[in-house]
Amino acid sequence: YHIEAGSLLNTPPVFAVYVAMLTLRWIKKEGGLVEMEKRAKERADLFYNTLDGLPAFKPIVAKEDRSFMNATFTTANPELESVFADLCKKEGMVGVKGHRSVGGLRVSMYNALALESVQLFCDLMKEFAASVS
Repeated sequence: YHIEAGSLLNTPPVFAVYVAMLTLRWIKKEGGLVEMEKRAKERADLFYNTLDGLPAFKPIVAKEDRSFMNATFTTANPELESVFADLCKKEGMVGVKGHRSVGGLRVSMYNALALESVQLFCDLMKEFAASVS
């Protein structure tokens, strides 16, 4: 399209296009979309099984509507939410505090996140739950 316009159009977002290319190459190298879906399901299953098994935490979204990428939840005792968020931050797990418009807590499990990282978070949830029960 730019060629047909005689290069009169604005410069395309080169950096964004480059990053998209690198991401798509990585996905292909890792096994493609089928592998990405498999990994996303593994991460989500690990997290949600932990969440559902700990009375100290409460899911926000119904099981049938849960995201593989962004999980939202809260603590059963609202007073402990900031305590858990502070513990996460202390352990280097940042960005756990939920969005300012909905509150709660949130974890993101994007494609490049290793299953081991989700396991570490789940272990922290278990330790926290044991300390408050």
